[in-house]
Amino acid sequence: MRKQMKLAAFLMTPGHHLAAWRYPETNAADILSLSYYKQLALTAERGKFDMLFLADTLSEGYAVSEKLPVSVSQTITVRPEPVTLLSALSAVTSHIGLAATISTTYNEPFNLARKMASLDYLSEGRAAWNIVTSVNPEEAQNFNLEEHVQHSVRYERAEEFFNVVTGLWDSWEDDAFICDKENAIFGKSDKLHKIKHKGKWFSVRGPLNVARPIQGYPVIIQAGASEVGKELAARTADVVFTACSTLMNAQTYYRDIKSRLDKYNRQRGDLIVMPGVFPIIGSTEEEALEKKARLDELVPHEAAISLLSALISFDLSEYPVDGSLPDLPDIEKVNGGKSRFKLLKDLAEREGLTIRQLCKRIGGARGHCEIIGTPVQIADKLEEWFTQEGADGFNIMPPYLPGGLDDFVELVIPELQRRGIFRTEYTEKTLRGTLGLKRPSHPAHQKQQSMYLK
Repeated sequence: MRKQMKLAAFLMTPGHHLAAWRYPETNAADILSLSYYKQLALTAERGKFDMLFLADTLSEGYAVSEKLPVSVSQTITVRPEPVTLLSALSAVTSHIGLAATISTTYNEPFNLARKMASLDYLSEGRAAWNIVTSVNPEEAQNFNLEEHVQHSVRYERAEEFFNVVTGLWDSWEDDAFICDKENAIFGKSDKLHKIKHKGKWFSVRGPLNVARPIQGYPVIIQAGASEVGKELAARTADVVFTACSTLMNAQTYYRDIKSRLDKYNRQRGDLIVMPGVFPIIGSTEEEALEKKARLDELVPHEAAISLLSALISFDLSEYPVDGSLPDLPDIEKVNGGKSRFKLLKDLAEREGLTIRQLCKRIGGARGHCEIIGTPVQIADKLEEWFTQEGADGFNIMPPYLPGGLDDFVELVIPELQRRGIFRTEYTEKTLRGTLGLKRPSHPAHQKQQSMYLK
């Protein structure tokens, strides 16, 4: 049987294109409606996607909104809290994984561990946590800080945060709760492990007041592409999302991240690499290009400048839009997303793009791979990346919703299935099973095995 591609449906509502909310086929007024998300979730499940993915931030959006105040009125600045929404969607879906973005920078480990363990039970083993460290400086001001936490500190804190969360998930062994009514034993006390953590950032006694998650740990997703981000992913992640605009870049990243696994006693198959893909689909290539042109025409100017400024962590509001990028700081001085900064800076320099031209390039794909064409052309590109070690699968970013997701499910998925590189049915109950990932054993069991082997 051929290796199977993994697919995530990135539900950036009402679409991944900056102008999606203005597109005639979207209804942006519904983005806080459960029925809207239910429709999207059921469509993705009908397409046999591995998981739904919800991005999230803890502020209204772009870092230069005060200098470009009109940009706030031109963009979608509200969204549901992901765990709450995915908990509701767990009741109306049966197979598809449910991935929530939750920041380690402005949260506490105990609260996160409890929410994600609960989601894993509500969904019967389909929860996933996308670990982020918050790149938006405005988020700090919603959490008692005047300035954003420095990049290196955010990752140092994130590593300890992750260790505390997994320690809390291991509070109880898998067979701790037996509900023995006759002998009045609900849970075995000898199966309890208090974390008693005291570190630089956190002091957590434990235990967690939720049983060990069905999956052992919810599936761990990481998206950092800086050096510290890649090391964290190599040590902790089951899935890594990444932004690569060319196959060569994707192959370089793929080889790099996979090569880091040995030092953590992990196999190549233990980490699934899923670059983002922004597909615009037409019955002909000309029709797809027309869709792209219509979307690009609807992008508000100030919103585009604000988005680009946020992505590169540099305020462009005072620079001429038909000029080139100004001299940007060295990447070591960037306190936002370092990998996206480098990707977009390199793109502008390589192709000699003005600020206006770069805004048009990122208004849809935002630095990810953009594919415009027929279903066969889309499938060709995905298959090439998949078979040439550029990806284990893809994070699909529909340009507008629900139409962009409908097109992918109805037109591209059958083409991938005909080629034998994507499933035709779900065969596993949990997300780890669907992704082909091992269930983490409890540390107490690992210790027992180690003693037995000696």
